[in-house]
Order: sequence, then C-alpha cells, then structure tokens
Amino acid sequence: MVDQPPFRRDAVAVPVYIAWGAVIAGAIAASALTFVLITFGAAIGLAIASPSATWRDTSVALALLSGLWLLLTAVASFALGGYLAGRLRTTWDTATAEEVEFRDGIHGLVMWGLAVLIGALLALATARTLAPAANDRDNTASQTTGEPSNVAYEVDRLFRTDRRPADPNDQQIRAEAGRLVGAAIGTRFSPEDQAYLSRLVAGRTGLAPADADRRVQEILNDARARANRARRAAVILAFMTASSLLIGAVAAWFAAEAGGRHRDSGQVPSMLFRRTRFTVETR
Repeated sequence: MVDQPPFRRDAVAVPVYIAWGAVIAGAIAASALTFVLITFGAAIGLAIASPSATWRDTSVALALLSGLWLLLTAVASFALGGYLAGRLRTTWDTATAEEVEFRDGIHGLVMWGLAVLIGALLALATARTLAPAANDRDNTASQTTGEPSNVAYEVDRLFRTDRRPADPNDQQIRAEAGRLVGAAIGTRFSPEDQAYLSRLVAGRTGLAPADADRRVQEILNDARARANRARRAAVILAFMTASSLLIGAVAAWFAAEAGGRHRDSGQVPSMLFRRTRFTVETR
C-alpha cells in the first residue's frame, strides 16, 4: 500500500469568492430571456438593428420606442440573471453582512459582463452570417445599374421619363448621377455640381432646364431630410442601447443582492415560485 500523507487538522480551505456555476447559470438565463424579448419586440415592429426597412423610412419615434423596449428588456433580463447569480451562490458563514451583500452584488456584475459578452458574440456571428448575402445583393444591384445601390431610388426619380434613353452610355450617366446624389446627401454640394446634375437630368429626360433644376432640388432636399432623420434615429437607438446596458448592470447588482438576502433568509421570491411541500410517510 502507498502511505497516505498525515491528515493536517490545521489545514484551512482556500475560500472561493466567485461561484462560477451561479454566475454562468444567471448569464445563460439572462441571455435566453433577452433573445426571447428582442425577438418578440422585432415581431411587433420594435427591431433593434433597424426600426425601418430602409434609411428613407426611418422614424425617430419608432427608434425611441425600440430603445425603450430594449431598456425594459435589459432590466428584466439582467435582473433575472442577477437574482439567480445571488440566489444560487453558496452562503459565506464567516463574512459580515455588509461583505456578503457586496459579494452578492459582485456576482451580479460578473454575470452581467458574461451575459453581455455572450450577446456580443451572438450578434457578431449573426452579422458575419448575414453580411455576405447583403454584400452580394448590393454588388449585383451596382453591377446591373451602375449607380450606388443606396441611392438607386433617387436616381430613378431624377431620370424618370416616358421616352427611352438613346445614349449607349446610359449606365455610366446613372453611375455618375448616383455618386453626385450620394455626395449631396453626405456633404456640402457645390453649385457647380448641382448645375451639372441638372444638365444630366435635362439631357436624359428632355425636361426644360428650369424644370430639371427644380426636380433635382426637390429630390436632393427630400433625400437630405430623410438622411438627417435616419442619423437622428441611429443616434437615439445607439444611446438607448448603451444606457440599457448600464442600467442593466445596476439591475443585476441589486437583483443579486436581493437574491442573496432571500437565500440567507430562506425566503420565497413570489407566489409564482412557491413550492408545494409534500409530507412523505414511511411505513
């Protein structure tokens, strides 16, 4: 037989301050509830990635509602995960009440960080999966028509006419007009560029110079207004997303502390979780 080392009665167990099982369980529950609520929000029109089909139809009010839904989702999901992280953790008998409460809050915060990391990885994987299809669709549109795909509708409106174009370089004209429209939306548009675009429209559609210039001005003003509205909606949605994550961290902290108090006192959180006790009689 192999001699066993003598048992040391003075050996002290190394304390474990992070109960990773409770943290992981809370993070999984928070991520699952987040996915369910976000999917439900997308089903009723409160999508997170984009509150509208295209940038032309973006609504600031809809972006705000989407942000509020995201805020409620973060509070509910991280509160659930934080409560589980605090409730499932092993009780510390040697720590003071203040120290136990602080450690419970730390468990909720670690759970929050892990859940955010899981959500970010899932979002990245989804984006990488959908990006090739979107790029192929945009490249196909660009190769077919020649102009940038994001302003193809504006170019269609500029060159709308009943006669067929006789110029064999029609696609090159559309591509050049699309680049000019894109520049007009994103930056300051010089009068020379606008006058040149008006001449392109007049030459292709047969409109009088004054009518062509009026069409160009109307379409550019409409595109700029829609682009500005899309930018405001994107800023609101990004701000609400960041705020939701921060508020979710606070909710996870306090929910973990509540879970720890319920754990130490043996309190059932609500009537929904009340357990029916059965008396087993042995014969």
